[in-house]
Amino acid sequence: MHHKCLVCERISKILNHENPYFVAELETGYVVLGDFQFFKGYVLLLCKQHKTELHQLDEEFKVKFLKEMSEVAEAVHLAFQPKKINYEMLGNAYSHLHWHIIPRYEDDPNPLKPIWAMDSKIINAGETRPNDQELSELKEKLLNALKTTVDSDRLVI
Repeated sequence: MHHKCLVCERISKILNHENPYFVAELETGYVVLGDFQFFKGYVLLLCKQHKTELHQLDEEFKVKFLKEMSEVAEAVHLAFQPKKINYEMLGNAYSHLHWHIIPRYEDDPNPLKPIWAMDSKIINAGETRPNDQELSELKEKLLNALKTTVDSDRLVI
């Protein structure tokens, strides 16, 4: 864990059972729902290793990390039935490897642009933050799908 790294802080909260958005632990990372759910089913996969670039991971870990990202995306697709899934790993603001897995839907207000091009006041509006009941339902739906896409020996709840 690195001091002053927001992703490391979120992982620390997971390890201390203080992150309500945590869904599951995989071999290479942690599956968490996005704080805001303008795109229902928006998920992040936080890498267990504090690295800034994929090429910094050893080959075996990197291949597993990419495979698990794909399995999480498949679970998002099964659980939420989007039209398309966007995959993004940016790291410009938080330079700790993490995937954004973003379901896109038919009623998407701006389907030809990445979500970051949208007005943050809209996609991060208070009403898009799930309440406790909604969060519980989203987590249950995603976890049930993860149980079909990830081998049970690699899935920790």
